[in-house]
Amino acid sequence: MTLELAGVSKVVAGETHIHPTDLVLEAGTMNVLLGPTLSGKTSLMRLMAGLDVPSTGRILWRGADVTGMRVQDRKVAMVYQQFINYPSMTVYDNIASPMRLTGRDRAEIDAAVRKTADLLQLTPMLDRKPLELSGGQQQRCALARALVKDAGLVLLDEPLANLDYKLREELRAEIPKIFEESGSIFVYATTEPEEALLLGGNTATLWEGRVTQFGATPQVYRQPADATTARVFSDPPMNFLAISKAGNKLMFGDGQAAEATGKLADLADGRYLAGFRPNHLALNQHSGTAMKFDCRLEVTEITGSETYVHLDHHGERWVGLVGGVQHLSLGAPIDVYLDPAHVYIFAEDGALVAPAAYALAA
Repeated sequence: MTLELAGVSKVVAGETHIHPTDLVLEAGTMNVLLGPTLSGKTSLMRLMAGLDVPSTGRILWRGADVTGMRVQDRKVAMVYQQFINYPSMTVYDNIASPMRLTGRDRAEIDAAVRKTADLLQLTPMLDRKPLELSGGQQQRCALARALVKDAGLVLLDEPLANLDYKLREELRAEIPKIFEESGSIFVYATTEPEEALLLGGNTATLWEGRVTQFGATPQVYRQPADATTARVFSDPPMNFLAISKAGNKLMFGDGQAAEATGKLADLADGRYLAGFRPNHLALNQHSGTAMKFDCRLEVTEITGSETYVHLDHHGERWVGLVGGVQHLSLGAPIDVYLDPAHVYIFAEDGALVAPAAYALAA
């Protein structure tokens, strides 16, 4: 059982929302759509569901062309960030409604409702109406209804965004297990790289209506195909710096250099783009090979256990993520350090030339 998008695009009033896209999603898989707001995640899901008709291309479900088929005629379940429930029904009846429509046995319905309600911590609320619940509880009710529907395709559009932190973390761990057991295809949209990594499965990175890469989530994270994918799959986004290679040296800004070893030794001399994630910048030199860069501190954001440092590196904006509460002087010069093992090398057009050494060793 597969869902295949073949050359699917969507153009609205002359504006391209989705560029021609080819994707194949397999049964029993978790597939994450990762990208910033307005990158095309919801537009792509609506095409998959049949809520919108593509401008070009075909959508194949289990080998059959369903491009023009109505959403009502497909076995699809969808959960949005904004909770949608039947306000006149109890939580129990909301969850049971998809199964009743398909004529399931009463005992089977009751067992499925109670099992799902227990998983989502809704058991004490089964006799209440949705408007008597908190926002997070209402979203859990909508999620439970999708889980019992036994749909072949389940689409989740940032479904945990309105939940409290503790429950969100619990569900992130449980959702992949539930979905794997069902055998359905699951598509989960999120703006958060951390959420994609926690969910696992496969990830498609989106940028301005284009799928820039699709594959196993750890692979896409560790070896992004290009600088755009690397930027999307990093929170805060990956930092970049123009560099050059000459002989056996990689020349960075501030007169810093690193030895070109391994695959980099065979790299042609010329100009490239170095990329490094915020958590790989440090305020102290932890290794003898770390390079030092002089910056100016623009802003700090203290989260409690970590501090985001916003830096100006000779006109380039960088963000570092360092451990602990850091009391630093805004506007003051600051030195930061970067281990060459954490540096990705991209061509000037953004294509990946060499992943960071640490990513290859992972």
